[in-house]
Amino acid sequence: MFYAYVLRSVKNGDIYVGYSGNLKARFKLHNIGKVKSTKPYTPWKLLYYEAYISKKDATKREKELKMHAVRNELLKRLKNSMDK
Repeated sequence: MFYAYVLRSVKNGDIYVGYSGNLKARFKLHNIGKVKSTKPYTPWKLLYYEAYISKKDATKREKELKMHAVRNELLKRLKNSMDK
């Protein structure tokens, strides 16, 4: 399986969008500071993910989620989850 996912920094509330073939392992790397782009903002909370059989579908969805309009719409739907 491949995953498109959204993380939220507990430290400052920043949002990170990514994809992975192993979500559990990738999430761990984000939180132990092994991902250069997210290291300064650890710890991270997994806010949302989608699972795909195809890597191509997961990377396509990752790119869509990185577009501001799509990301903002998703975050509106997740408002109650973000408050916790």
